[in-house]
Amino acid sequence: MISYFQKMDKEKLIRQFKWACIAEFITCILLYLIAMPLKYQFDILWPMFPIGSLHGAAFIWYSGLLYFVRKPLNWDDEDLVIAILAAFFPFATWYVEKYMMNQRADSTTDKAS
Repeated sequence: MISYFQKMDKEKLIRQFKWACIAEFITCILLYLIAMPLKYQFDILWPMFPIGSLHGAAFIWYSGLLYFVRKPLNWDDEDLVIAILAAFFPFATWYVEKYMMNQRADSTTDKAS
């Protein structure tokens, strides 16, 4: 599996990481705003397993790709630590997708001019 990501085109890898950020964010919303209130307020348990499993898969997908996107995104150690910590705070992967990935596009534009 590791060699799959190492051989992947950089733009495709970055696109996949962007989708992993979005998936982790959306499943976090579903988990915290739908499944958990149903479980704790109405004692409806069935949404927890599918939504929790999807969120877990998105978390693993996001976390696994962090190592491989560091170089294409030109992240330094501080950026990588922020992106790792974002996986453990609800809705923080939105920040990574919205600002940290767009920072890369801005920095490459500046270098080209």
